Amino acid sequence: MNLTGTYEHTIDAKNRLAIPSDIRSQWSETECGRVWVALPWPTGGIRLYTEREFNTRADQYRNSLTPSPDQAELQVRLFSMARRLEMDAAGRVRLPEEHLRLTALPREVVLLGAGEWLEVRARDAWRASVDDVFKSLPDLMARAEGAPPPPPALHLRPRQSS
Repeated sequence: MNLTGTYEHTIDAKNRLAIPSDIRSQWSETECGRVWVALPWPTGGIRLYTEREFNTRADQYRNSLTPSPDQAELQVRLFSMARRLEMDAAGRVRLPEEHLRLTALPREVVLLGAGEWLEVRARDAWRASVDDVFKSLPDLMARAEGAPPPPPALHLRPRQSS
């Protein structure tokens, strides 16, 4: 399931966050699993993976009984912070208090589709950055794909009449 879109939501007093109805309508237990898996991210957000997507990614780290020290520490850090979140009858998940503390997320948030996950971020910070995010998209795409950045746009001045 490709998770797309931008949704403004509020985390309620019980730390519940509604999963958007158009995402819930695409939910298939066969394709997605039964739960969401939440992982706080150092950039100040919380990533929500479908159970199936999280397990697929987790399997990449289960290659060895003797991982390197860095691999072992990464596994401990990631898996110890990951939490399984069940949706209630209203389509809400309860975000872990520790995740909210670590990320310092306010109650007013935005859910951002990131293809393979949803990302919960601070609404005001997202709104303030969305124009710059859009403008920097070509450079980010080039870096992510390992290509040189595109040349800067030419800004031609209109010819002045004499």
